[in-house]
Amino acid sequence: MSEKGDLARHYFLQGYNCTQAVVLAFEEELPIDRSFLLKAALPFGGGLGRQRLVCGTVSGMCMLAGLFYGFSEPGKGKSEVYAIEQTLCSVFRERYGSLVCMDLLKGITTDTTPRAEARTKEYYQKRPCPDMAKFAVEIFEDYLKEHPVPSFKMLIEGK
Repeated sequence: MSEKGDLARHYFLQGYNCTQAVVLAFEEELPIDRSFLLKAALPFGGGLGRQRLVCGTVSGMCMLAGLFYGFSEPGKGKSEVYAIEQTLCSVFRERYGSLVCMDLLKGITTDTTPRAEARTKEYYQKRPCPDMAKFAVEIFEDYLKEHPVPSFKMLIEGK
């Protein structure tokens, strides 16, 4: 059982969008202000602004790949991070059959209007999103355990 996965599920059920829920589960490990992290993740919810494209939990997982394994120099690390994302996505796709929000919510909603739906008991009961957020975090945790990165504190301090 994953504590961070449960945390992502909890954040979604509190009203954060799918992407926010996933990245917020790792906020303690990231040298990023919580408010900034939430703002950066916001547009990816609902499959990119409720367009039902790439699942927001997948976007969150990929954001984490960039935040943990990426580089800020032009061109550096692209192929490596892309390979990580493909690995993470293949695990998600294997479980759910797709990375596309519209496919994952088939039979639940086709609404792509920009207006977010009210978070009601019925909303939460019919959506797989909390469990997908949990699973996306678990996929990333497993990858991180197998491929550790130096702590951000060490990176910031230049050690």
